[in-house]
Amino acid sequence: MFASLLQSVGTPPADALVVFAIIAVALVFFLWEPVPIDVTAIGVLVALIVLEPWTQIDPETGIGGFASPATVTVLAMFILSEGVRRSGLVNIIGAGIADRFGDSPLKQLVAVLGLSGGSAGFVNNTPVVAIMIPMVNQISNKTGISPSKLLLPVSYVAMLGGMLTLIGTSTNILASDLSGRLLGQSFSMFEFTQLGVIVLLTGTVYLVTVGRHLIPERIAVTDGFLDEFEMAEYLTEVIVEPESGMVGNTAQEILAELDLDADIVQLIRRKRALSEPIDRRQLQAGDVMMLRADQETLFQLIEAEGLGLAPDAEEPISEDQLDETVDGTTPPIETGSTAAERTSENDVDPEEQRLVEVVLSPEASIIGKTLETLSFRQRYDATVLAIRRGGKVIHVRMDKRRLRPGDTLLIQASEQTVTRFSNDRDFILARELTRPDFRTERIPVALGIIAGVVALAALDILPIVVSALGGIVATVLTGCVKPEEMYDAVDWSVVFLLAGLIPLGVAMERTGGAAWLADGIVAASGGLHPVLVLGIFYLFTALITNVISNNASVVLMIPVAIDTAQAIGAEPFSFVLSVTFAASTALMTPIGYQTNLMVYGPGGYKFGDFVRVGAPLQLILTVVTTLGIVFFFGI
Repeated sequence: MFASLLQSVGTPPADALVVFAIIAVALVFFLWEPVPIDVTAIGVLVALIVLEPWTQIDPETGIGGFASPATVTVLAMFILSEGVRRSGLVNIIGAGIADRFGDSPLKQLVAVLGLSGGSAGFVNNTPVVAIMIPMVNQISNKTGISPSKLLLPVSYVAMLGGMLTLIGTSTNILASDLSGRLLGQSFSMFEFTQLGVIVLLTGTVYLVTVGRHLIPERIAVTDGFLDEFEMAEYLTEVIVEPESGMVGNTAQEILAELDLDADIVQLIRRKRALSEPIDRRQLQAGDVMMLRADQETLFQLIEAEGLGLAPDAEEPISEDQLDETVDGTTPPIETGSTAAERTSENDVDPEEQRLVEVVLSPEASIIGKTLETLSFRQRYDATVLAIRRGGKVIHVRMDKRRLRPGDTLLIQASEQTVTRFSNDRDFILARELTRPDFRTERIPVALGIIAGVVALAALDILPIVVSALGGIVATVLTGCVKPEEMYDAVDWSVVFLLAGLIPLGVAMERTGGAAWLADGIVAASGGLHPVLVLGIFYLFTALITNVISNNASVVLMIPVAIDTAQAIGAEPFSFVLSVTFAASTALMTPIGYQTNLMVYGPGGYKFGDFVRVGAPLQLILTVVTTLGIVFFFGI
């Protein structure tokens, strides 16, 4: 069959073969991620320029991706979204949902999905989900509904909500730029809003009916941190005996010498909890240490260093002390019968310690590094007690494991450190509802700026890239975002990804690679009706988006879709829309879309959960979106 296909379309042009080779290597890198995907994209850019005689991409064209209206617009929208996020508007609405619909799980789900989907049409869906995670956890605590039942639907609907407007996702903006260059027809602000509403409603109806019964309850709402992270067997109080080899040494020196996987969570001296850095304090006889270690490591340490089990530590940690209270805070870590007697003195400056659950943002700067190479405890003044990666909880050799996007860390830290985490975009506090720096007085201003940007672009008064840049100036001048916060607000990995991949689409067109692939698809379709071919493009794009970047799938598929449509006499713009919508439905894997990664750990999901819930919706949306495109835009 393949031989006959090659015979009918011929071999691809030599120049196109070089581009295909670059694409093949890039796809392998996208799938296995030996380096971040934005680094891969820059590698693609460099390869295209170096191989200019074959790729037909000169240096000016290659670096033109950085000056592309799509890239600049996406950058601007991150900053505009930050203004809305810092205003606290979405959090305030979420608190209202918890209060009003707490007695009805169904109404609660509908309200949460409405907030997530509706917001994502005007605010980038990644910060929307970042805000929704702690909100969902608070709602779960109040209503008794497992967060697993809510977080996956929130991610899905945030994806679909991004298809309400041009600015909903970076993918829409990139697709508009490609469509304008190849067809001379870019997207207007509300070009596909009517179809986006249908897609969003379809997804919402599925998730509140069939879908919610397919989502497992991976995390029980009654679980405290101990149960949820399976910590009961890993926290134990030990006492430093007078003859112990640890006396006069620091725990850091001893643990490094023995190469044991253990951490000191708390150090008690004469009934006083000592402040950080406890692992660098010289130990004294009678000191009580709370250790994080498995039983084998614990016994090795006791035998080697002359430690004893603390007599008042029959239960390593009181569940009542470590569970969250109603307002989302955690009491100081204290154990044993004398815990209430421990007080601070003037010569000791202890900070109240809390347990918090934080999620690594997909664009976090520490992704790919280990706790050891980061010197995490010294750098952040916090101790990692466990890592949850999807449905798997990791306790052993955590310091040697490379951190991944979406990892959920159980951390013990002071209140001051927790505040720093809450203001660091690398981390999402999964169990915090409010933030100390919300600028609620700026809510009308932030909304007004977004509305102004949308109106100016929708009425064709200014191009979207100009109105968005103007919005940045207004956002900073009005204090919605401080100047020093602008750069942290941008997901630079997306910016570099776009800049690196845009020239790839140009290379496919210039070398004839897109036309050759289109000829092959036409030959393989065997005279199928254009509607069926349109549906095939949607489904194929959706499937590859589950394993590679959504922006990469748009760059690869739109040129081929346009050439295919022209070859079969169909409407090219409809095929562009098919690819664009499909690229925002990475429903079957946690790695296909950033928002899926963000809920993967907090929801305790397994990889198969995404297939079980997402596959039926993927097929439904293939039919609904294809027919919707035909109805609204023709074929």
